Amino acid sequence: MKPRVIVVPHFRSMEEVFDNATRERLHDLADVVWGRDGAMPMEEMTAALRDATAVVFGTWKYGRAAIPAAGENLRFVLEVAGSHAHRDLNYWACLDRGIRVGSCAHAFGPAVAEMGLALALAAARLVAEGDRAFRGSEEKWLHDGTVGAVTTWGKTVGFVGAGGLSLSLQRLLEPFGVRFVAFDPWLDPRQLRARGIDAADLPELFRVSDFVYLLASPSPDNYQMIDAQLMELLQPHQTLIVLSRAHLVDFEAMTDLVLEGRFRVAIDVWPTEPFDPVHRIRSAPNAVFSAHRAGAIPAALHEIGRMVVHDLEQLLQGSDDRLVMQYANPDLVERVHPLDPGEEGELR
Repeated sequence: MKPRVIVVPHFRSMEEVFDNATRERLHDLADVVWGRDGAMPMEEMTAALRDATAVVFGTWKYGRAAIPAAGENLRFVLEVAGSHAHRDLNYWACLDRGIRVGSCAHAFGPAVAEMGLALALAAARLVAEGDRAFRGSEEKWLHDGTVGAVTTWGKTVGFVGAGGLSLSLQRLLEPFGVRFVAFDPWLDPRQLRARGIDAADLPELFRVSDFVYLLASPSPDNYQMIDAQLMELLQPHQTLIVLSRAHLVDFEAMTDLVLEGRFRVAIDVWPTEPFDPVHRIRSAPNAVFSAHRAGAIPAALHEIGRMVVHDLEQLLQGSDDRLVMQYANPDLVERVHPLDPGEEGELR
């Protein structure tokens, strides 16, 4: 008998995540429960969890009690949103029960890194400004049009967060002969050195980096970690690239400084999406903007489905050798979902 797998990719659609071939593999592998667009009603999810082996979900809307109340068959919970930051999912209960919790974050690495490189180059070489000027018949030719432009070659690149996304970016940037520095309190400096990266604290990173990439996953501890004091260390030739989550940066302080011409900025992720249509940062001349498009391409989204089915095939066979998703461990869960004092019994 096939294992039962609940598939609720909402907020994504089935077509967005699973191409035809991958969907066929999924149905060959498992008895798929729900497996269509839209949120699964709470009562149906509760009933299905009694004998399901796995859940594939986009947004967890089923409360912290759902995992502790699930049947003994439940062994795998795989998300298709792109992070382990699902506040309503009881990660601690999953760890305590030995339930593997996988994230598709790695599916977006190459596509997001590619956009990160594009944003840096566009900011450094004044691409957006040049395009706007040309469309208004106000372009400046040759040397007159490159005042303030900088090159990427031989510069210093700083990563705030040196996880999987930084690996993809590092591969793209290495041919430019750059020096890498990183701030990541969750990594041993020896791990960074093995990758050819110098560890740095945040003030040092902001002082020395020509390009500062914000790549960290959001957590309660890093909300607006990039504050005005740090950003005041940046100079006009430097570029701040907001690529993972706007959660990391004091957005209004950043807006003030960018409008003062203190540094350049390139932004793909925003405090609210869609973003305020009259927000003052939209008028900043030394900025490049993207509407959260870095990973939102069909190739990356269909890679999510392939990762999910591949790992389900491996896990159901009892193999951990070739898993491709990112799996939660106690350190990661403590970072993103820390237990408050006295709450352990309630959460678990």
